[in-house]
Amino acid sequence: MDVDAAGIGELWHNLTSAQPDPPWWLVVLAGIVALGAVVHGPTWRVARNVVTIAHEGGHALAALLTGRRLDGIKLHSDTSGVTVSRGRPDGPGMVFTALAGYLAPPLLGLAFAALLSWGRITLMLWASLALLAGMLVMIRNAYGVLSVAATGLLIFLVSWLGTAQVQAAFAYLAALFLLLAGTRPVVELQRMRSRQMAPSSDADQLAHLTGVPGLVWVGLFAFVSLAALLAGGKLLAPDSAAVLPGFLND
Repeated sequence: MDVDAAGIGELWHNLTSAQPDPPWWLVVLAGIVALGAVVHGPTWRVARNVVTIAHEGGHALAALLTGRRLDGIKLHSDTSGVTVSRGRPDGPGMVFTALAGYLAPPLLGLAFAALLSWGRITLMLWASLALLAGMLVMIRNAYGVLSVAATGLLIFLVSWLGTAQVQAAFAYLAALFLLLAGTRPVVELQRMRSRQMAPSSDADQLAHLTGVPGLVWVGLFAFVSLAALLAGGKLLAPDSAAVLPGFLND
């Protein structure tokens, strides 16, 4: 029992203790890679699966928090997804559930950025694992299980086997990707709406529920995404005092 207690205590210490800030060049490199994953079409088509996981996870969490019954989540290979919950077909619970999808990725990225700014790299990685594990039990199709399990396995391997620098690089890449990726789905949403290809989008569901035009909801999604990007970028930006000596020494 003493050994178990000591092991748990050491694990808790590792999770909650602060790690040193990574070198500035690693943060910049992570930002460049994250931006490339968002703007490069073929890479985006793969990386967008992560955004879909966060999007549907946002719907699911909002449904649970507002007292709705969550029936399940499906993720598809075309990076679409659906979250099914039961309850009143209208009212605040349904509004918050529909609202949460597009807000979840950038807000999750902002939460991760806050943890990283406090030096909690390991805690951020394990919090990600906890969120994925909670989501996995609600997945109702094979591709969804594969997508969530593969993402969780990758995070686990990095957090368990990776060096401190590898963990930092991965954590900053994940946070910056979610922050940068928040706006592209909103642009894609409005493009599809303008072509009348998304009659049942979250924005149009919100318009039906509230009477507020769908374009207003798209604008809200965009505003939150950009605000999270600016706030998260400020939190993660390397300290100029650390950057300048690097250039001077070069």
